[in-house]
Amino acid sequence: MLAAMPRPATSPSPPGDSSPRDRSDACPGTLRLHRADDGALARVRVPGGLLTAAQADVLGAVAERLGDGELHLTSRGNVQLRGLRPDCGGELAGLLGEAGLLPSARHERIRNIVASPLSGLDGRGARDVGPWLSRLDALLCAGEGTAGLSGRFLFVLDDGRGDVDALGGDVTLLAQDDGTALLRIGTAPTAVRIPGAQAPRAALVAAETFLDRASGTGAWRVPDLPGGADALREEVVRRLRATVPGGLATEDRVCPRGSDGPVPGVVTGPDGATALSVGIPLGRVGPARWRSLTDTARRRGRGELRLTPWRGVVVPGVERRESAGLLDALAATGLVVGPDSPWSGVGACIGRPGCARSLADVRAQAAASVGPVGLLPVYWSGCERRCGHPRGEWVDVVATPDGHRISLVRGEERDTPVSVPDGPGGLAAAVAAARRARG
Repeated sequence: MLAAMPRPATSPSPPGDSSPRDRSDACPGTLRLHRADDGALARVRVPGGLLTAAQADVLGAVAERLGDGELHLTSRGNVQLRGLRPDCGGELAGLLGEAGLLPSARHERIRNIVASPLSGLDGRGARDVGPWLSRLDALLCAGEGTAGLSGRFLFVLDDGRGDVDALGGDVTLLAQDDGTALLRIGTAPTAVRIPGAQAPRAALVAAETFLDRASGTGAWRVPDLPGGADALREEVVRRLRATVPGGLATEDRVCPRGSDGPVPGVVTGPDGATALSVGIPLGRVGPARWRSLTDTARRRGRGELRLTPWRGVVVPGVERRESAGLLDALAATGLVVGPDSPWSGVGACIGRPGCARSLADVRAQAAASVGPVGLLPVYWSGCERRCGHPRGEWVDVVATPDGHRISLVRGEERDTPVSVPDGPGGLAAAVAAARRARG
């Protein structure tokens, strides 16, 4: 049984390669399309996952007009458009630009900012990070040098609840109850305490310092740097002392954080504020489901949608008395509206036939093996790259030439993998056993 798999004595590297690269950054964007087996692919950066209903309408219309008709949500709260015509780049850029989704052509791939999706909605965070989000995005788009960041460099804005802090940002801001912020470089256990009002500027300084130190090294992200986060933090502190007014303290320890996103259902906050949280099965949403969300946001909410790094959507500003009925209507379209859905915690990469590297149609396999509720999260990958895999504790299912390999991942640790050959019944049972293992 997978529950009895031994843990290693040391912590091997997590999925993915974090070594410096010797080639240019090929991360797709809106202006740089990526060729996939199902057509061209565009990745639209949505800082903080924040969309107006009008912008969401445009994304849905573009997917139907130019692509496969679906929106594919990513683990950073962005949107991928797939199945695009290879010659549609100019038309795509024009439509997204008119909608305000392309504020700077030079910076469109580096607007990688995740933020606590429920910030300012449920009263739990230390502060609403919305102002940080808009200010940081403006600073990034205004900077000449920041255009040199890679398409993978990640900014994280955590309102103090610890949800997005666990996503492995290169530069993280953590709101504190006393109005200050902690600036974390990479995943270091210590952070720099700074005035809350100066947090976006401090994040920009950290990114600019990274660019200076990364020059000539081939580093795309903080772990790629020679010396890693420690050496970078020392230089960031020195620059902050010279550029950020209002006081600066160093070496505050950051408490360990979780990685759970919003639970599907009704989100209640102070003064009667209410929002809806829904999940998107496998992060893939077609026209009918997307219109049900945008219509709800426009007609019953405050005209806003928040995409989450857990491939869900939050609709703020609904009337509490209408919330149950609205959830029922969304559930009727196939969206996940409660924690008791068998889709909870189930994720997968695009797999076959969309990706040439994939060895299996992992989305179909995931759908056939959703299992009961209350189990460990599981992520299905068509190859060793594990695109879009989660953080924290999860079951890793990777397609191989002869079947699949299954292991438990707990942070930086990975249990000894178990190989499951192709064959009827065995794979679903092995995955279910792994998802029940918490020892």
